[in-house]
Amino acid sequence: MKKLLNTLYVTSQGTYLSKDGECVVVRTEDGEKHRFPVHVLDGIVCFGNVLCSPFLLGHCGEAGLAVSFLTERGRFLAGVRGPQSGNVLLRRAQYRLADDPVESARLARAVIAAKVANSRAVLRRCLRDHGDRVHAAAIGRAVSVLDDCAGRLRMPVDMDEARGMEGRAAAAYFEVFGHMILAEDPAFAFGGRNRRPPLDAVNCLLSFVYTLLAHDVRSALEAVGIDPQVGFLHRDRPGRPGLALDLMEEFRPFLADRLVLSLINRAEVRGRGFVRKESGAVFMDDDTRKVVLTAWQKRKQDEVMHPYLKERLPLGLAFHIQARLMARAVRGDLDGYPPFFWK
Repeated sequence: MKKLLNTLYVTSQGTYLSKDGECVVVRTEDGEKHRFPVHVLDGIVCFGNVLCSPFLLGHCGEAGLAVSFLTERGRFLAGVRGPQSGNVLLRRAQYRLADDPVESARLARAVIAAKVANSRAVLRRCLRDHGDRVHAAAIGRAVSVLDDCAGRLRMPVDMDEARGMEGRAAAAYFEVFGHMILAEDPAFAFGGRNRRPPLDAVNCLLSFVYTLLAHDVRSALEAVGIDPQVGFLHRDRPGRPGLALDLMEEFRPFLADRLVLSLINRAEVRGRGFVRKESGAVFMDDDTRKVVLTAWQKRKQDEVMHPYLKERLPLGLAFHIQARLMARAVRGDLDGYPPFFWK
């Protein structure tokens, strides 16, 4: 089993990454130098004007280390990866399942069921911990909607119905998401989900953390040899990692969303750390981005009980375990895909 490793996030503009033996050398514009052994990393994410030597990229490819390039604001641009691992039989089985509407719906239903259940758990946790500070009635109504969706997803449904349940659940969840924001800073007012570009600070944080989650999940899928581009819930689209988007759905509520809520409610991020452009788009500044990245890495170290393995493990390792379980389900070694249910 893959050990829990770390992702190296490079945000300082003008930084140059190179290879020295088995180490990644990071040189900043002011001459500061850092060294990171390759074996302690499972990915490198570069934001903005960050350069990498060809020798480092080649070494990362041979070591199975994914290198991703994002804009300074966090929009994905490109990724560099080595030869795909795994075997062709696994990928051919995946493609056959993706072309089968019944099997695709069955796998998609498992992912959606976990997303709905985990969203419901987040709302219930909020009521338990902050029931006297939130609009309990509104959140309770949203929980009832999610209960109904979860109940319907226990039965076999086709793809259209499964997507309909996902849409209904997501609408109810984000309708009350703002009630879970306890900070009084008006900069964190939340009127609904928006993206590309985000139009407020909360959506800016959500989109950024979702990007980090997608990178980690995609790397986990590639490590087991399954094609991250071919999903079941998210259908094929050029440049879109459909299966990575599928697998990250179950992690969004309790990992990404709760991290954003914690950062806001604990005042670890402030409204002054966000900038609104003339277009209306909102971006975070460098200091805020570093706070989010640090919190993300720390959150992945938290231990959770895996619902299928019945073992405690660091949360960052769950991506790799779920990728392996998905591969086993695709091969037919399991009766179905066991998603991650958070409690």
